[in-house]
Amino acid sequence: MQTVQADVVYHDQAKLHEIVQKISADNIKEDVVKLVNFGTRHTLSETESDTRGIGAARRWIKSEFETISKQCGGCLEVYYQSRIIEGETRIPNATEVVSVIAIQRGISDPNRFVLMSGDIDSRVSDPMNFTSDSPGANDNASGVAGTLEAARVLSQYKFNGSIVYAALAGEEQGLFGGKILAEAAQKDGWRLKAVLNNDMIGNIAGINGVINNTSARVFAEGTRVTETADEARTRRFTGGEVDSPSRNLARYIDWIADRYIPNLDTMVIYRLDRFGRGGHHRPFNDLGYPAVRIMETNENYNHQHQDLRTENGIEYGDTLAGVNFAYTAKLTSLNAASLASMAWAPSPPAKVSIKGAVQPSTTLSWAALDKNQNPQLIGYKIYWRYTDAPQWQYSKFVGDVTQYTLDNIVIDNYFFGVVSVSKDGYESPVVFPGAAGAFGE
Repeated sequence: MQTVQADVVYHDQAKLHEIVQKISADNIKEDVVKLVNFGTRHTLSETESDTRGIGAARRWIKSEFETISKQCGGCLEVYYQSRIIEGETRIPNATEVVSVIAIQRGISDPNRFVLMSGDIDSRVSDPMNFTSDSPGANDNASGVAGTLEAARVLSQYKFNGSIVYAALAGEEQGLFGGKILAEAAQKDGWRLKAVLNNDMIGNIAGINGVINNTSARVFAEGTRVTETADEARTRRFTGGEVDSPSRNLARYIDWIADRYIPNLDTMVIYRLDRFGRGGHHRPFNDLGYPAVRIMETNENYNHQHQDLRTENGIEYGDTLAGVNFAYTAKLTSLNAASLASMAWAPSPPAKVSIKGAVQPSTTLSWAALDKNQNPQLIGYKIYWRYTDAPQWQYSKFVGDVTQYTLDNIVIDNYFFGVVSVSKDGYESPVVFPGAAGAFGE
């Protein structure tokens, strides 16, 4: 079945609807409760106890991934990833920061990755207080529970590309788990095409009085921080400030929400993160990878980074009461469908270029994808939109070619991009021409 959005033709995918339906709010609730019951998951907390502290939490997460892997015939590579951190403001003494990673390898392109993450650790008002109870129900047991549930569902399918499920440590103390994983991905040569960081995906009642379970935010930075001076000079004349790979990843997720997630509208926020705050997508952005933060729309600051207490009739603290599990499941299903769609699609096109100055037409070209890595490839599609439009408005499937000219489409009036398309109609994210929009080789 084809669906049409403006002048964009898209093939509806029954398997993505199936995946969305399989995400369980009950499973997510069970996992959030388990994580909360460890008392505190502060990075500097107890590591030897089987019932309390960060050590018990990460061992349980690893055992859950191993159980999931056993149920799919060993389809996940599960391991700890760690580094000793010391001499930092929030980690002054030598501390082993340990994340839990699970990799579901792709069948034809195993070195191409998409990644979903949540944060293990929690904190109270004093970021150095590692003994007080710190439930961290929404921030961020919700993100870890969502990642576990996505792994349960997606592990029952086989994909062309690889999917990484990451429970990252040390976020509240300085984004260390993300830094460790991003640096390892770079060192190991991962072709990392998308990072979906989930940080607080459970709250629907905002401190502003708004109660809303039908929207979510996707934070996505613009120009890459790794951009060179030469690339900046080119971008000044060709555009690309709002077409970084992170922004086009966010547009991709936004369309998945529109097409597959009932009663969910995503707001793409043209910003790295909230004002003065950070998340585990940032270390990946710092190395030039496409990465976004997915989270609730309406935050309640009384339930974030707070000692458990009641003052003037107001309850403070990040407890189970602040998590709506149906909403967490909704955002988890958004992640799962987005990951599956990208992993089934061919790799995003590389070396996309454009020309058409002082001409009545626009020509785009790109490098042919490796057919061994992408046996599902049927061809390529060009997208374009007016320069002030937030989403792609027009598209044309052009076949298995590496160059195409759009007649009577003047280059000056639009932004353009190219996607790869599978035989089943799965599409990669849109790749804007030039270095500003490149998803890498």
